[in-house]
Amino acid sequence: MPTLRISPRGFLLFCRISLATIVLNVATGAAVRLSDSGLGCPDWPTCAKQQVTPPLSLHPIIEFGNRMVVFALVVTCTVTYVGSFLRRPARRDLRWLSGGLMLGILGESVLGAVVVYTKLNAYVVMIHFMVGIALLSVSVVLCLRARHAAGRGTLAVTRRVLRWTRAYLVLLVVAITAGTATTGAGPHAGGKGSKRVQIGLADMSRIHAETVLVTGIVLLVVLWLLWKSDAPARIQESGRILLGAMVIQGVIGYTQYFTHLPAVLVGIHVVGATLVWSTALWFHHGLSDHLPEEVDTSDLGPAGSSGVVAAPPSRPVREPA
Repeated sequence: MPTLRISPRGFLLFCRISLATIVLNVATGAAVRLSDSGLGCPDWPTCAKQQVTPPLSLHPIIEFGNRMVVFALVVTCTVTYVGSFLRRPARRDLRWLSGGLMLGILGESVLGAVVVYTKLNAYVVMIHFMVGIALLSVSVVLCLRARHAAGRGTLAVTRRVLRWTRAYLVLLVVAITAGTATTGAGPHAGGKGSKRVQIGLADMSRIHAETVLVTGIVLLVVLWLLWKSDAPARIQESGRILLGAMVIQGVIGYTQYFTHLPAVLVGIHVVGATLVWSTALWFHHGLSDHLPEEVDTSDLGPAGSSGVVAAPPSRPVREPA
């Protein structure tokens, strides 16, 4: 019987599909909350007691639609995890990251049930979202690392730039957390009677805005250090892309606040947070130069590096050096 093997290109495709599904999960989760559909299905994992599928009503359909996306997420991440063991050349780091996806899905599933049974408690919803951000982080790093050879690579900037970039990432996490709390203090609870964050919306919005401002200033320092040290053009360009993403996100944030938080803008802002965070991880990863992975296409069978192939099981598996 032949043994399935997956090329680096095929495995990268699985990783990207998983990442897209994670972003879709965040978007549909925001739609559930902003449409007040959080309790459209009052039970879990079924919609209502013995009823698996939702009734033909708007709120149950929206809520159950998000659960179907979660099911798709479980499938895609499981395929990615299995693919990490079939990938040739074998990579231990990719297996660990793929396993992290599975743990993240488990955590999200458990928290999803807790959200339902606590009647959309704002603090539980906040934790649910931040676990989703952690899951997104693992997926982004997995996609980035699957594109090149194993190892951290060679640092292409000064250590000072690296330290400031790490400080920026920490502040960005704080800003995203503050933004999550701001949503928890706002009017979009996901359903009637849900417990909100016990901080005034104006106060929480001010905290979030000031945190974002400090984060943006640190990013400007990073860009200045890159320019001063004559860093590679590609890194400076990626830094400007990140700055542009933050500016757009900030404009959306202020617009939604001064227009009294319309649901559509809030949803765009939530998805925007995932895109800014993903761009920040991409920028940080790009501070190092990485070698392309050497692939012996003869070990992958006649399909070369195009994707999944069948090869005799007697052929030895070569671990990377």
